[in-house]
Amino acid sequence: MQQPPIDVDRPNLWLVRHGETEWARLGRHTGRTDIPLTELGRHQATAVAAKLIGHRFTLVLSSPLSRALETARLAGYTRTVKTDDDLMEWDYGADEGRTTADIRVARPDWSIWDDGPDGGESIEAVGARVDRVIARVRAQSGDALLFAHAHVLRILTARWIEQPPALGRAFVLSTATVSVLGWEREQPVIERWNEACG
Repeated sequence: MQQPPIDVDRPNLWLVRHGETEWARLGRHTGRTDIPLTELGRHQATAVAAKLIGHRFTLVLSSPLSRALETARLAGYTRTVKTDDDLMEWDYGADEGRTTADIRVARPDWSIWDDGPDGGESIEAVGARVDRVIARVRAQSGDALLFAHAHVLRILTARWIEQPPALGRAFVLSTATVSVLGWEREQPVIERWNEACG
């Protein structure tokens, strides 16, 4: 009798959205502006550690923007975290710092997912960046942990499950949350999503 194939040990990908910032609290599009964590955001980042305790990661990556990197450090990954520019938030161009309501005054029914930012990065370009991150994760053994931002992580999740980047619209992602992308046999799946810390 032929033996069934041995399951390949595939890495899971853990995602952490950074703690609260003033602009996140106000709903302002925060792309490349390096906004610091609020006091609450720092408290949330420390609470992230409890969700990750006891889990071993062979790769820990963060956006180089301070709100993500400080979250990683406060969560206990000061020595192991490496920065990756591909995890930076969507470049919103002229829409940086604006709320959706503000943008819709001049562009009614505007959606970042359908229309993109004014003079910023295309959704396809963000998708290409996260595809590189996914390839890096899948090429290594052991689980990976990423600290980054709402839109880039939502697009990464869509690409993890082999869907177009715009499917990221379906994944609400709050500040200071943990999510886990994994596998059902060979199928990439979402195992846990948007779990609050603290």
